[in-house]
Amino acid sequence: MRSTRTPLQAQAVRAPSQAEGVEAQSKGLIRQTNEALILSGAEKVFARTGFQGATMAAIAEASGLPKANLHYYFGSKDVLYRAVLARILNDWLLPTHGITTDAEPRAALEEYIRAKMALSAQRPDGSKVFANELLHGAPVVKVLLGTELRQLVLDKSAVVQGWIDAGRMAPVDAVHLFFTIWAATQTYADFDVQVCAVLGQDALAETDYQRATEHVVALILRGCGL
Repeated sequence: MRSTRTPLQAQAVRAPSQAEGVEAQSKGLIRQTNEALILSGAEKVFARTGFQGATMAAIAEASGLPKANLHYYFGSKDVLYRAVLARILNDWLLPTHGITTDAEPRAALEEYIRAKMALSAQRPDGSKVFANELLHGAPVVKVLLGTELRQLVLDKSAVVQGWIDAGRMAPVDAVHLFFTIWAATQTYADFDVQVCAVLGQDALAETDYQRATEHVVALILRGCGL
């Protein structure tokens, strides 16, 4: 049957769906913002108190949101803890995207090392949370370590081995190279108290991270013959 609606009436019918689309987009942005605030607050609390000592009330205070929001978005402390660990691991793995067969070895490795040092400087709590999880046997992320992380390291170490075989860098253990990079970069987050004590200061300043970054970059690249 032919519609008798005028163009104006048709627009009026479509208008609610357009408004709903805008409203849904707005709600999506609000959710992303709140989840980010909660994850950041949780990262700080878990780093300082561990999983057992952390409370949803403390995390709510650290995130600046009502406690009800935490339960609404994540349901429980256990789910929130898993989300924090997943975000940390994802952020750590992302910088490896530049390690590809066609990349220049020196540039790719330097970019990765600098990115890891920047994360230690900007997100030390995240590194501490992950380190604490590992020290307790990795009960939550053990599966991820043996699957996603393992596969990523195997893939990227294969790239490094390809560079070595092509004579583009010195022969090193491609897999253990990643362990060395992690140890050298994350120590400034996980053991900052020790570093500060030896340096005779209360906290690491931006200049300290810059100095450390240049040292770690030069040391590893020199060891790789780059």
